[in-house]
Amino acid sequence: MKKLILIAFVALFSIGVRAQNSGFGLGVVFGEPTGLSAKMWTSERTALDAAVAWSFVDYGWLYLQADFLVHNFDLISVSEGSLPVYFGVGAYVGLSSDFGLGARVPVGIAYHFEGTPVEVFAELVPGLALLPEIRLNFGGGLGARYYF
Repeated sequence: MKKLILIAFVALFSIGVRAQNSGFGLGVVFGEPTGLSAKMWTSERTALDAAVAWSFVDYGWLYLQADFLVHNFDLISVSEGSLPVYFGVGAYVGLSSDFGLGARVPVGIAYHFEGTPVEVFAELVPGLALLPEIRLNFGGGLGARYYF
């Protein structure tokens, strides 16, 4: 696992500069759950976001999650870079000694640095677990991605 993280880190910082609202980004997210995060822009304002992450609250769960996101670049103006607010809808699968399935509604904010292919983000994610039991859940995190 350490070799994989080292290879990913080296690859992230050896690729040329690209805009943050296009292409493919790879990074990490720290929170609930914590893991690897990816984002693929489908237009200038929409993207697909995915993560493979481990829960520290639901001990032992591995989550695979994916979301469709819509970004609004006009709500908050900044002098350099951009600061879009985003929201979306998605789903997750949870794997442990049991099987989990649920819906996600991410809401967040991201900062796209000017002149560098790096995005940092913060998000809150209310959701609805459907399996193994129906219940409301809540997640969120802070993260960063590098765009190729």
